[in-house]
Amino acid sequence: MKVVIIGGGIAGLTLGISLRNKGWEVVVNERSEGIPGRGHAFLMHSDGLSILKDLRCCSTARLKSKKVDTFSLRRPDGDEIKRLQLNSWQCIKRVDLIGYLYELFSEDDIKEGREFSHFLYENGRAVAAVFMNGEIEYGDLFVGADGGNSRVRELIHGRVKFTPVHVKEIVGVANKRKIVKSPESTFIKYQNKSNGLAFGLIPTSGTEFVWFMQYDPSISDISDSTPEALRSFCYKLLAKFPGEVMSLMESNDFSTSYLWNTRDFDLLPSFHKDNVVLIGDAAHLTLPFTSAGTTNAIVDAKTLAECLDQAINYETAFAQYYTMRAAEVSNHIRLGRELKTLFLNPLHHDEDNIPVPLITSKEAAGKETNEKLIKIQYFTDPICSTCWIIQPLLRKLKLEYDNYIDVEYRMGGLLPSWENYNKGIIKQPSDAAKHWEEVSMSHEMPLDGDVWLEDPLTSSYPPSIAFKAAQMQDTDKAILFLRRIKEMVFLEKKNIIKWRFLEKAALNAGLDSARLLRDIQGKAPGLFKDDLALAEELRVTVFPTLFFSNCSDKKFILKGYQPYQKYEEIISELIPNAKKEEINTDPKNLFAHFTTMTDKEFAFLSNVSKEDANKTLSELYASGHIDKYESKNGVIWINKFPH
Repeated sequence: MKVVIIGGGIAGLTLGISLRNKGWEVVVNERSEGIPGRGHAFLMHSDGLSILKDLRCCSTARLKSKKVDTFSLRRPDGDEIKRLQLNSWQCIKRVDLIGYLYELFSEDDIKEGREFSHFLYENGRAVAAVFMNGEIEYGDLFVGADGGNSRVRELIHGRVKFTPVHVKEIVGVANKRKIVKSPESTFIKYQNKSNGLAFGLIPTSGTEFVWFMQYDPSISDISDSTPEALRSFCYKLLAKFPGEVMSLMESNDFSTSYLWNTRDFDLLPSFHKDNVVLIGDAAHLTLPFTSAGTTNAIVDAKTLAECLDQAINYETAFAQYYTMRAAEVSNHIRLGRELKTLFLNPLHHDEDNIPVPLITSKEAAGKETNEKLIKIQYFTDPICSTCWIIQPLLRKLKLEYDNYIDVEYRMGGLLPSWENYNKGIIKQPSDAAKHWEEVSMSHEMPLDGDVWLEDPLTSSYPPSIAFKAAQMQDTDKAILFLRRIKEMVFLEKKNIIKWRFLEKAALNAGLDSARLLRDIQGKAPGLFKDDLALAEELRVTVFPTLFFSNCSDKKFILKGYQPYQKYEEIISELIPNAKKEEINTDPKNLFAHFTTMTDKEFAFLSNVSKEDANKTLSELYASGHIDKYESKNGVIWINKFPH
C-alpha cells in the first residue's frame, strides 16, 4: 500500500520515516526546494525527543539540541517572580531538525517543488494528488501534513473558523556572545505586569539563542514587516526592558527576523475523510503559549504510523488515531487559550499562579482526583531522625494502600532553638550527633551526625516554614521537597536553614523557588504557627505522630517508631474489606515511583534481605541504570532509568 504525504515539514517527514521503517511505500511531497529554512527554533519535551531518536534505526545521524534546565520569569525591571527547574526540555533549531529528518529519509523519496492543488477521485475515494506544476502522484492513502493553512484540510472539511489574532510575535536568532548575563541553559522571559507585552530568550547552542517578542496588537501594531520597520517597532515597545534586551536589539540581524500572527481553531470532528487524513498543524492548530505544536506533530506521526501498521484496515486506523489524539489536542487548545487570556489581562491574575508556558502531555491531561476513605494527619519535622527511619514504611504504605489513604503533612516544631532545649538525652548539638549515629546503626538507615559538629542547625523552624511554603504551591511536590531536604541534612551534612540549600531542593522538586522565597517571607510562617497550635491542641509531644480517621467515629494514633503491621492493622480496622495492591518489585518500576532509595528502602519494598538488595543495586549501578551518593553511614541510590 502506497502512502502519499503532502507536506515535507516535521510532521510529514516524521510520518514518512516511521512508515518506511515499518516497510511501507511512502512518497513525501514538499512545495519548497531544498531544506525548508523558515522558522527559527522551538522547545521540545522528551516525549517528542524520544520518538525522534527511535526513528534512527541503523543510522548514525545525530540531532543537535540544547538542554534548557531552568525557567525564569521576570518583570521588565529585572525582578524575578518565578524560577523553576525544567526536566527533559531541549531547544532545537528547526533547520537542524529538518536536516536530521532529511538524513533519515532518502532524498529520492522527497519530491520537491510540489505545491498541492487538488485530488483526483474514483468511486468517491482519492486516487491521486495533483500539484500546481502539473505533476501527479498516485497512491492508496493520502496524508495532509501541509500546515496551519492546509489546502488538504480545506478540501475534506471545508474552511475552518480561525480565532482572531489577539497576540503577535516577532522572532529572531542572535549571537549569544554579544549578550551579557544570559545563562547558557535558562529560558528567560520578561513579562509586563500591566499589559500584554513579553520578551523571551532561549539558548539554541553555546553561542546563540532564539528570541521572541509577544505583544497585544491593540496596544500598538505594525503593518510593514521590513527589517527596518521591525527594528524600530521592537525598539519602541521594549524601551523600558533591561539593558541585555536592548543590546540584543542593537546586534540582531532583522533581515532574518519575522512577524507571526498567532491563531488557532476548534478541534475538528475528525481528522480524516475516506482515505485522506490530517496530521500536525493541518489537523489541529494551537497557540504558541504551550510550546506544544512541534511535539504534537511528532506524536501525531508516531500514533498514526502505529495505528496504520496494526489495524485491519485504514478506516479503523484513522478512527483509532483520532480517539488516541483528540482529547490531548483539545486540552492543548484549551490551555493555549487560557494562557492567551492571562497574557492579555495580567492584572486580573495573581502572579503567584502564572503558569509556565511549557505544557507536557501529562500536564495537559490534569490530575486525577479520587476521594480517599482514610485521612492521616502526620506530624513530623525535617530534622526528626525517627521520621527519617520510617520512610521505608511510609513508602510501602503508599504503594499498597494509596487508593484508601490521604496523608496530610503537618509540621511539629521539634527544635525551636538550643536555648533551654531539653528533650530527653539531647541538650546540645553534640548530643544530637551521637544520637543520630546510634539511630543509624540500630535501624540500618544512613544518617551522618557530623552535621551537628561541623555546621549545626540552630532551629528546625526555618525548613519547616519552607515546607509550608512548598505546600502552598503543590502538596505532592512539597513532599518531594521535604524528602530532598531530609536527604541533604541526614546524608549530605547540609545545614538546611540556609537558603541556597532550600532553593536547590525546591528546584529539584519542581517548585518555583522565587515564589517559595516570597511565601517564606509572607504567609508560610502563619501556616506553620497553625500547625504548631494544632499540635498543641492534639497534645503531640512525640515525632512522628500519625492520626488515622474515616467517616466513622473510629480514630487511631501511632506515636514514634512502630512496625508496619501496626499501620496495616489500623487500616483493616477502619476499612475491613481493604485490599492492598501487589507491589511490582521490578527495580525500574520502584525507581519510577521513588527517584532515590536507600538499601533499607529498596529491600523493604522488594521484600528481600538488605544483602540481596545491595547486590541488585550495585549491579544496576555498574550497568549505569542508577547513580549513588555515599555518606559515612550508607548509600542513597539515584534513578537514571529513562522515563
